[in-house]
Formats: sequence, structure tokens, C-alpha cells
Amino acid sequence: MIKIRLKRFGKKRAASYRLVAINSRDRRDGRPLEELGYYNPISDEVTLKVEAIAKWLAVGAQPTETVRDILVRNNVLESTKSYTKA
Repeated sequence: MIKIRLKRFGKKRAASYRLVAINSRDRRDGRPLEELGYYNPISDEVTLKVEAIAKWLAVGAQPTETVRDILVRNNVLESTKSYTKA
């Protein structure tokens, strides 16, 4: 199964992440199939390759929960959470 997940890089206490398409059984920092974007949680900077992400989602790649939230915030993916008042 192909996952769209975060790949960590950067300094010890100043981590940045790349959004990558990768086999779900590969290690976190392994060789990705394709790099799809960049995310810096400190400055909240996000750069996405929307066409490539759409292609991988169409093929059946599953985003992780964190990546799904990033994609929803940047209007690449529609929110699937339904909020109901109890």
C-alpha cells in the first residue's frame, strides 16, 4: 500500500518535513517514490505539488492523519470529519 506521509529532516530541535509518497512498509526516512511538498511546523510554511498529490490519491494512496489535516487546511482535500452537536 502506498502512503502519503511526512519524512523528517532538519536540525535536532528545528525539524522540517517533506510530504512524500512511499510504500507503507518502508522506513520513515527511506527512499520515497516521489516528493510531493514541504512542511515547516515552526513557521507553518507549506508548499505542495497539488497535481502530483491528486495523481497519487487517484491511484489509491492513503494520506496519514497529519498529512490529511495539512491537505484539508490547504484546500487540496475535502474534510471527511463530521462534527455533530450532542
